[in-house]
Amino acid sequence: MSDKPKRTIIDTVKQYGNRLSRFIRGQVKSDEDAEDILQDVWYQLSRVVDLDGIESISGWLFQVARNRITDTYRKKKEDALSDTAFDDEDDNLSFREILLADAETPEDQFFKDLFWEELMRALDELPENQRSAFVQNELEERTLQEIADETGENLKTIISRKRYAVQHLRKRLKTLYDELNKL
Repeated sequence: MSDKPKRTIIDTVKQYGNRLSRFIRGQVKSDEDAEDILQDVWYQLSRVVDLDGIESISGWLFQVARNRITDTYRKKKEDALSDTAFDDEDDNLSFREILLADAETPEDQFFKDLFWEELMRALDELPENQRSAFVQNELEERTLQEIADETGENLKTIISRKRYAVQHLRKRLKTLYDELNKL
C-alpha cells in the first residue's frame, strides 16, 4: 500500500472549486449556466471509482468542464446555427460568416474560437498552394484573378486549388458543424 494519502472528492472540490468556477464563468453567458456546468463536473467526479487513478485531476476537471461548456453551447446554439448559412449559393461553406462575425456572447466567442482552431488544423493539412489560394480569397478577400496575376498562375489553376481546399475544409468542418448542431 502506498504512503500517499487517498484523494477525496471533498479535498478536490476545496482545492479546485474556485479556479474551476472562475474558468467556467468566463466561458458562459449566465451564472445559472456556470452553476449547472460546475454541478455537472462535480457529478462526473463523484462517479469516478478511483480518484487516485486519475493522473492529472486538474486536467481531468478542466476537460470535463470544457466538454460541458461545449454541450451547453450546442444546445443553445442549435437554432442560431441553423440560421447561419453553412452552404452558399455555390454549395461552398460560408466561412467568412462564421469566422469574421462579431461574437455577441461568450458562447459565440467559444464557438468562433473552436471553429478557428479547427479551421487552422484543417488548413495545415492542405498543400501550401491550396491553403494559400483559400486564405487569400476567403480570409483576405482577394479575388482569384488578383491571386493569379500575383503568382503568374493560370486563373483556372487558382480556381481549382481553391475548390480542392474548400472540398477538404467542407469535409473536415462539416463534422464540427454537425456535432455542434446535435442535441
